[in-house]
Amino acid sequence: MRAQMIYWAAIVLAIAGGLSPVHALTQEELVAKIQAAGYSQVSEIKSTAEGTTAKAVKEGKPVTLVVDSSGQIKEQKTEEGASR
Repeated sequence: MRAQMIYWAAIVLAIAGGLSPVHALTQEELVAKIQAAGYSQVSEIKSTAEGTTAKAVKEGKPVTLVVDSSGQIKEQKTEEGASR
């Protein structure tokens, strides 16, 4: 019984490890996460007050992304896009 509990605890920890905050990701892991979300040409990765920002391309259009501390990827609104 104890061995089974340890086994399940290890599984839960392994799953939780996949949900680690973005600041714990390496740059390579962050790029892979962004690419898995459908973006390409990831560049200019910077840490900011909002989270981690990056430039990328989606559907042939350049975008600026913000990855927050929970790992959510959001397209940042641009001045041009905000005025439309």
